[in-house]
Amino acid sequence: MYPSDLEQNIRIVESTRARRLERHIPRLSAEQKSDLLHKYHPDYRAETMRPLQLGANKGDETPVELADLLEGGSRIDPDTLDLANPDYDVDVLVIGCGGAGASAALLASENGASVLVTTKLRLGDANTVGAQAGTQAADRPEDSPATHYLDTMGGGHYANIPELVEVLVRDAPSVIRWLEKLGVNWDKAQDGTMFELAGGGTSRRRLHSARDYTGLEEMRVLRDELRNRNIETLEFMPAIELLLDDAGRAAGAVLLNLETEELIIVRAGAVVLATGGIGRLHLQGFPTTNHYGATADGLVLAYRAGARLIYIDTMQYHPTGAVYPLQILGQLVTEK
Repeated sequence: MYPSDLEQNIRIVESTRARRLERHIPRLSAEQKSDLLHKYHPDYRAETMRPLQLGANKGDETPVELADLLEGGSRIDPDTLDLANPDYDVDVLVIGCGGAGASAALLASENGASVLVTTKLRLGDANTVGAQAGTQAADRPEDSPATHYLDTMGGGHYANIPELVEVLVRDAPSVIRWLEKLGVNWDKAQDGTMFELAGGGTSRRRLHSARDYTGLEEMRVLRDELRNRNIETLEFMPAIELLLDDAGRAAGAVLLNLETEELIIVRAGAVVLATGGIGRLHLQGFPTTNHYGATADGLVLAYRAGARLIYIDTMQYHPTGAVYPLQILGQLVTEK
């Protein structure tokens, strides 16, 4: 932009400032907000949802893009697999390597397990690297896991699973300390205490940040730690089918080498699915800033193995900015 253009833009902003400051736009009532959601929010468009025809969630409605994947056929013929001679035999197989997968692999290794990590893309290629705001943990004197629990339950309109929320809020402070021990550079005040931000729907400041690239900083440390501990990782090798034992429990997976198209058999005592979300399915044509690897792989793997999926009738759409109506123009529609 040339100086003359910049000066002209500044004059335009200054000339309209008084009018914009004096402009009054009435707040929407609860009924108007509800009408707005039902008219525009993708979750309320009946024509974009359909009930599943088979599987553990038969009869449950979900976006058509996800339904088509969940009901799709297998890419492999089981009779062609040599399951008696696996390429890898480990205690724990971790599928996916964003923040969740990397953490699971490190913790399993710390507890003495032999671990194999496989990822569809490169190590650390995940939504984690795009997370900006921070990671919440109730570790201030004026805060507590109990308060964090109430904030979280309220933010989820009490549809959350209480046991999962309890684990989240109880373990969060120790996770922050664990990440710092590994090398995460949290923002801190001059006296060395954590500098914490206010998150959406929270009653206390408990958002731990690393500038505006918190997820990238966390992933940097987790990825380096995987390499430092020599935990074996396979890149560009997505899992395309879970293997089950005679009792129907996960006992490994079939991987696909994207470069050679070779099938890889992994036998494992336990399998951790950490494959991320589904934003890149572009549900109902919705645009997204999600990482391009977020294509519901884990949901399909789990469903084909017999798992029942939860909350498949509602999705988080990202980005979450609002441009209409004028009352909420430019506002961020947070997770709450």
